[in-house]
Amino acid sequence: MSRLLVIGCGGVASVAVHKCCQADDVFTDLMIASRTVSKCDALKAQLEGKTRTRITTAAVDADDPDAVSALIDSFRPDAVLNLALPYQDLSVMDACLARKVDYIDTANYECENTDDPEWRAAYEKRCREKGFTAYFDYSWQWAYREKYAAAGITGLLGSGFDPGVTGVFTAYALKHYFDTIDTIDILDCNGGDHGYPFATNFNPEINLREVSAAGSYWEDGKWVEVEPMSIKREYDFAGVGKKDMYLLHHEEIESLAANVPGVRRIRFFMTFGQSYLTHMKCLQNVGMLSTTPIEFEGRSIVPIQFLKALLPDPATLGPRTKGKTNIGCIFTGRKDGKDRSIYIYNVCDHQECYREVGSQAISYTTGVPAMIGAMLVVKKIWKGPGVFNVEEFDPDPFMDALNKYGLPWTVEENPVLVD
Repeated sequence: MSRLLVIGCGGVASVAVHKCCQADDVFTDLMIASRTVSKCDALKAQLEGKTRTRITTAAVDADDPDAVSALIDSFRPDAVLNLALPYQDLSVMDACLARKVDYIDTANYECENTDDPEWRAAYEKRCREKGFTAYFDYSWQWAYREKYAAAGITGLLGSGFDPGVTGVFTAYALKHYFDTIDTIDILDCNGGDHGYPFATNFNPEINLREVSAAGSYWEDGKWVEVEPMSIKREYDFAGVGKKDMYLLHHEEIESLAANVPGVRRIRFFMTFGQSYLTHMKCLQNVGMLSTTPIEFEGRSIVPIQFLKALLPDPATLGPRTKGKTNIGCIFTGRKDGKDRSIYIYNVCDHQECYREVGSQAISYTTGVPAMIGAMLVVKKIWKGPGVFNVEEFDPDPFMDALNKYGLPWTVEENPVLVD
């Protein structure tokens, strides 16, 4: 029996809440809190009568640690599942630290205003130290390790799919298939079609910033940075077919480089269609992906936030999206003195996800692992004082739960490797 506070009420949060209500023997009490409480009330109404979980709702400004702390005081949760924007990770972590409550999220901290002088100075220092220029990395949240350890609470970072399941796949591969892992290629393929000329499958601000940033990968103990979308490969994905994929920077590369002993290279690839790339390049060329505020008719607006208001809400894509996703990791390494390679992946169908929880597969593949991470923390299966990435815990209970809650996985021996 546990009490969980979920902060956020977008597409991922909706899936996570549905899944928590399926596990009503674990999550007996659930509070959904968001800036727009009417969205929380609507989600509660969808689930009432279908679960034994008692659901309450609340309004909260996740940018305000004091407001989140007050909500924790009133609800008294066993853990907080943060599914708000990555911009708000630190304020929610601060509130959990103040109230000594376990914390779980799905994506690492990003700064909303990259022109802020204090943040900019810290960012430039990290760029010099680490050798890559991405606006998001784990240093901000890893800085909480000692404070969380002293408070005796657990912070679980990146319990989505990538990051998240990809880290669990890595830990599982190292535990069961390899003595040493040499290379990891993370492949994220969305073969779905929503029918729009241009739309993003999750928060447009986050999605477009990630894709338009410089790519990077880990090799021989250092970061290698490349021009955005400059490394392209084609891969034949089970359940989807042949797709073009491009190398991106992604946060789990950083944590896996720190937590997988002796790994030589880690890369992350994501598939994109030509229409998406053409639209994105055009928007970038005219300044619509900028995070720098501009003055327009006497008001200050951020171009990418204005663009977000124009684009379809990812939460509305579920009934339109057809096709499948395929996300997984290709590993090479050694076992019992012999070379070995395996591919661990999940295939997820957009329409099946919509029939089950009213969501497309992108939100589903993030929301299910978010629930699983929270479940393992509140059941104290994954527990320890400090801040951790998912690959630092025993992967087996997470892998079992993936099969149980809708994300079954496949292990393929001797897969086609990415050159």
